[in-house]
Order: sequence, then C-alpha cells, then structure tokens
Amino acid sequence: MQAMLSTRSGPRRRALVAAAATAALTLGCASLPTARADGDDDPGLSRFYDQKISWSECDVDGVPDDLQCGTVSVPLDYARPGSGSLDLALARYRATGDKRGSVVLNFGGPGGAGVPELAYGGKPFMELTDGYDVVSFDPRGVGRSSPVSCGDEEQGGLSALDDDDALGDPATVLARLREAAAACVRNSGPVLPHIGTVNAARDLDVLRSALGDKKLNYLGFSYGTRLGAVYAAQFPGKVGRVVLDGVDTLTEPLAEQGVAGARGQQTALDDFVDWCVRDIACPFGHDARTAREAVVRLVWSLDENPLPSDFGDDFTGQDLVAALGQGLYSKELWPSLERALALLVEDGDASGVMAFATGGMALPALPALPAGRPNAAEPSPLVEPEDVPLDNLPAALMAINCADDPDRPTAEQITGDLQRLRAAYEEASPVFGRYRLSEVLLCYGRPKGTDFIREEVKDVDTPRMLLVGTRGDPATPYRWTEETAERLGDSAVVLDNKGDGHTGYGSSKCVHRKIDDFLLYGSLPPDGSSCGAEETD
Repeated sequence: MQAMLSTRSGPRRRALVAAAATAALTLGCASLPTARADGDDDPGLSRFYDQKISWSECDVDGVPDDLQCGTVSVPLDYARPGSGSLDLALARYRATGDKRGSVVLNFGGPGGAGVPELAYGGKPFMELTDGYDVVSFDPRGVGRSSPVSCGDEEQGGLSALDDDDALGDPATVLARLREAAAACVRNSGPVLPHIGTVNAARDLDVLRSALGDKKLNYLGFSYGTRLGAVYAAQFPGKVGRVVLDGVDTLTEPLAEQGVAGARGQQTALDDFVDWCVRDIACPFGHDARTAREAVVRLVWSLDENPLPSDFGDDFTGQDLVAALGQGLYSKELWPSLERALALLVEDGDASGVMAFATGGMALPALPALPAGRPNAAEPSPLVEPEDVPLDNLPAALMAINCADDPDRPTAEQITGDLQRLRAAYEEASPVFGRYRLSEVLLCYGRPKGTDFIREEVKDVDTPRMLLVGTRGDPATPYRWTEETAERLGDSAVVLDNKGDGHTGYGSSKCVHRKIDDFLLYGSLPPDGSSCGAEETD
C-alpha cells in the first residue's frame, strides 16, 4: 500500500512561500466555528443532513472498475449555512458481505486527497468490505474539493531559506513573506478562510448522515487521527467504531512539532541510506557514512544551482528534501525512491523525485484556477482531476495547520530567534532542519487559529476508540499516542506497535488484524497491549 501522508510532511518551496504568510486574510476572515456542533439538530443545516449520495462509476482513467464515485454538499461557512456551499469528492468500494454501514478512511496530510489514495492504494482495506462500504473523500480545500493553491507566481517568501545571506537578515525574510500573501489569497478562492480541522470534522458528520449511518465508523491515519479526535469532541454521541493510527499531537506548538519531525525524518533517512548502500544500484555508493554526506552535498548543490524544470519553478535542494520526506514514510516506497534518486544523480532528471515532492500528483498539472473564482454565495462544484493545482498538497497542509494552531509568532520574535532556531533545527537534522524551520514561519501574518483543539479536545464521552502508536514512527512519535490517549480519557485504548515506519496498519500484520477485528466485530485489544516488531512485514 502507499505510505500514509504525514501530518509533518514538507511542501514545495513555492507553495511554502505563498501559503506561509497570508496577511491579506485578516481583512475578511470568517469567525471561528463554535466549540460544539449542533449537527443534524440544527434546522439551518437540514438540507445538508437530509441529502442522499448518488453513486456512479468513476469517470477517471485507470481506477478499478468496482470503485464508485459521488459527491456530498457541505456549507462553506457553518456559522452562515445559507451563504454558500461546496461539494466534496467521494469514492467507495461497496460491501461484499452483510452490510452494516460504512467505514470512512482519512489517509492523512493535512492536504492529502482521499479519493486517489483509495483508488490506487485501496487493496489493504478490502477485508473491511466484508461488513462495510469503504469510503474516502477529498476534504475541503483538498484535491477536487475546492482546492486551495498559491499559484505559480514567484514571490520570494520561504525561498529566502535557500539563501544564507537572506537568513542573516530576518527582516528580508519577513518582507518576502508579506509579498507572498496576496498570491495565496488570489489563487485559493472563498474556501480559504473556512479551511481547518474543526470545519472538516463537521463535514465528516454531514457525510455520515448522507451515508445513512447513525454512528461514524472511522479509520484515520496520521493527520487523520487529529480529524478523528476533533470529531469525537464535537459529536460524542455519533461516535461508532473509531481507530486512530499514527496518532498526532493535539497540544504541541508547530515550532516544537518541527524539531521533533526533523529528528524523526533524519532517523528515517539514516535507515534508508543503510538499506540503500547494500544495493548495487544505490546512487550514493556503498559506504553508509559517505553516502549520508553525499545526500547533504546533493541538497546543498541543488540549493546553489537548481535544476531547470518543465513544470514551473526550478528544482531546488529544498524540493528534494520535500521528496525525501514523502518517500521515507514507508519501506515499501524505498525502492521507488532509490530509483528516482538514481535518475536525479546520474541523469540530472528530477521528474521522479518531483512526484514524491508533490504527493504523487500527475505531472504536468494545469495552472491554478483563474482569478475569477466563484463567490461565497455560489456553490463550488468539483474541479476536474487534471485541474487540481500542482501545489495543492503543500498549500492545503499549511492552511489547515495554521487554522488549527492559535500561536502566532510576532515579527519581533522571528527577528530575534531566527538564528537560534536555525541552529537548533540544523542540529536536529542536517538535511531536514532548514526545511522544517519553515514550521516557525508558516503561520506568520495569518489570522489567529482556533484554540478548540488545544483547549477542548479532551475527556471525550464516547465509546472506546483504538489508538495505535508505532515505536519507530518517523513522523508521529510514540509519545504523542500516549499524550493524546491521556487527553482523550477513558475512551482511549492504546495498542503499542513495536515496529518501524509511519503508521502500523500497512506494515504490521498484527496491527492490521487487530484493527480489522475491532472495526468488523467490535473486538478491542486490552489497553496497553502490543504487537511485536517481529510481526512486521
């Protein structure tokens, strides 16, 4: 199966630039959602909760014949449900056994599109069709569901992180971030102020109702665990069988998450290099120490002399770091990553690694949607697959993370702390450090995010939920599973996966079996039980 998109994944340079500093949003940001959702008891939302999904054959080349596609309509602004709506793209595999409802999958991100993940990586979930329709979706602002974008305009922004001289002048970094703000707003349309996990969880409840389910059965990976936890806090009475695999933090500020992510990714890179040098085709040679040094030199070289690209911006070292970040989350991707790196090192061809950097979006992509986007009062239909902007994954990742985080660094804090933070990040990882430094800057200039997740997602009054943490997870440290379980309270049941890799369902037969047993039969493992490393593939 494909790797789950990491909640800590890094974006392309251009998308970081534009999404990181959207000061213009402060002029018209919608009010934050209320802490508790009214759901299907709200008469203003009845037209959304009463809809039925019309499923049909997917009109997309290359998808399995038994995959069906559909749409569900959700309010653009839950505070004003009559002010506009948008469609979410859906896909499902129908139940083959006695159907007891649906199970909804979220593969992670934030910014990961669920429909293509289910279409091309759905095989591991087919056992669940013994009792469920297996459903996934593109969340608001993602994939075909009103995708956000920062466009193709060169605005500088976080490309300043590629420049040692600019890093010596934080004021220049801030100026470039401000210059980038308007481009992100222009290219994203009315969904941008309404993006974020609190609204995505409300969309999830509309989807539950449209599927005809009284309770939500849910399997979320990485960022999808944040979405599941927020749903449980908003709709405790609607929680069915819920599994959170690769558990995200609900409390750590983005700056701390960035350092933890850099360390985890460096460990994963070291493991990949150890694997690669045992293969005759490894492009970095056959000595692990010199191979690690070669990776660092390659990143530096591409930052100094980017490769020309047919798909927009030149390909930089930071673009390579983004690709590595995506390719390291699953050992099943390592052979493909090795081949892509060999193509880059030996032939100067970046197309293979670019596919990793963009989350697997097809290249080339058409430009972002034109400036004449629908206004908020008009419904926003799905865009065509080929029209999804190339930078949608990183642009959505940052928009959602910033909407979910109430912290906002001031210009004075960035100016005073930039050099110290740069040193701390690069100490955590010589490859990923500078890239992850963007976590400190990415929300600068945006409206204050919601404090609901940090303050209210705790002590949920729900049926028991299964939380899976993997000891060697490079993206979501195991301690986050323990911390989130403690926050959620007695409802949380922890399964300790003593293996490696990001999430456990796709890499451990033991984890896979225990999750399926819970979703299909309601059989929960004891709290604190484990799956041994020897049982991983």
